[in-house]
Amino acid sequence: MEEKRLVLLISKENSYLAEVSSGKLNTKDGIFDLSLLKQKNYGDRIKTHLGKEFTIVKPNITDILERKAKRMPQVMLPKDIALIIAYTGISPGSLVIDAGTGSGFAAIFIANYIKPGKVITYEKNKKFAKIAKENIKASGLSEFIKLKEKDISRGIDEKNVDLVNLDLKDAEKVVEHAYNALKPGGWLVVYSPYIEQVSSVVRKIEEKNFSNLKIVENVVREWQVEKYTRPKSFGLMHTGFLTFARKIY
Repeated sequence: MEEKRLVLLISKENSYLAEVSSGKLNTKDGIFDLSLLKQKNYGDRIKTHLGKEFTIVKPNITDILERKAKRMPQVMLPKDIALIIAYTGISPGSLVIDAGTGSGFAAIFIANYIKPGKVITYEKNKKFAKIAKENIKASGLSEFIKLKEKDISRGIDEKNVDLVNLDLKDAEKVVEHAYNALKPGGWLVVYSPYIEQVSSVVRKIEEKNFSNLKIVENVVREWQVEKYTRPKSFGLMHTGFLTFARKIY
């Protein structure tokens, strides 16, 4: 394998993201000699110094973001991003506007799905933009994501857009800009942590020619199977509300 390539080492109990190099990786399962990866292929196996065996696989975008990406502000989680993709029907080749970028997670997940389409993501906070740039580079999707250090409430440069995804304070101030940027049939999605923001956004949406207005809370509950089967005692339930609206003309 090529030097500096990322690989995922998985066993039944644990998994580790590693870089093909001449170094070592210390884990609770023992020490990996990463230089051995250079002679390996995906699907091959490697052992730690304790004899624990792991399979070498190609990491996907979720593996990279969960283990390598830096998080600054609260990120939009995969369960919500997946619902956006499913409800709006964006596809490879789509043009998507995203704001605010934050750590870049939504932009990265969406770009991975719509490539060779493009995500244009807006972020006015320089600290967040710096983290997002690092995460975008680590994702390997720089070709499909353009980050603009700009306040989107001042306007959206792009036109004929398939989706405008907003995850920012005072999102209602961007609804008109989103409407002007969207193509007929394009979607506006607003992620809101509080229902008060949903109300403000909906009022603005109702002033424009939108249809298919829908407000969704996406709750995912994990279960555990041990001696008895039951929902897990702890978990991340509410993350935010998603408001969907589709431009008519």
